[in-house]
Amino acid sequence: MAAEQPIILNTKKTWFYYLVSGAIKVVAAIVFRPSVRGSDNIPATGPVIVAPTHRSNLDFAFSLFISQRKIFFMAKQSLFDVPLLGRALLALGAFPVTRGSADREAMKAAESVLAAGEALIIFPEGTRKSGMSIDALHDGTMFIAHRTGASVIPVGIYGTEHPFRRIPKVHINVASALTPHNEGKRISRSKVAADTESLRTALERALKDACAS
Repeated sequence: MAAEQPIILNTKKTWFYYLVSGAIKVVAAIVFRPSVRGSDNIPATGPVIVAPTHRSNLDFAFSLFISQRKIFFMAKQSLFDVPLLGRALLALGAFPVTRGSADREAMKAAESVLAAGEALIIFPEGTRKSGMSIDALHDGTMFIAHRTGASVIPVGIYGTEHPFRRIPKVHINVASALTPHNEGKRISRSKVAADTESLRTALERALKDACAS
């Protein structure tokens, strides 16, 4: 990770946060007309991992519609090299991660967000996918949940896969929380794998429910 881009975790909503998030919400509301169901499943306080489906680079923007909380998220390190974009991302709650590497600093930052009782977006599918099925997930989401005691909220986002072929109406379904319980200090791989499969099933159901709404 580049030294000139330290991880910055500002839990406050600054004036620049309101400026950037407000602009994004106005544009998204006009263009995509998002509807949200189940937003009350996201607790107002405490550590929580928001785990959405991932069909478009636009998906992160819809997190602004599902909760009043400031939700942190990881973004590619290269995006922070663009001065204005980098500043906007930092204001929104982003922190940089180096794609394709075992980025321990990003992992530490993710855990520190949750240790501070904040909300964090992690896309369990890893990269953008297509279709209505959810394939095997990376186990990092549930691993972090076990380490931090955070609940995990599956979120289905339907309508963003081909956003510019037509003007879609985006449907967002926020499902009930999954709360892994770590039995002791040692994290069992089998337990993480089982919880990851539970998340996959819940995420697929959330996406189908979003499609049907």
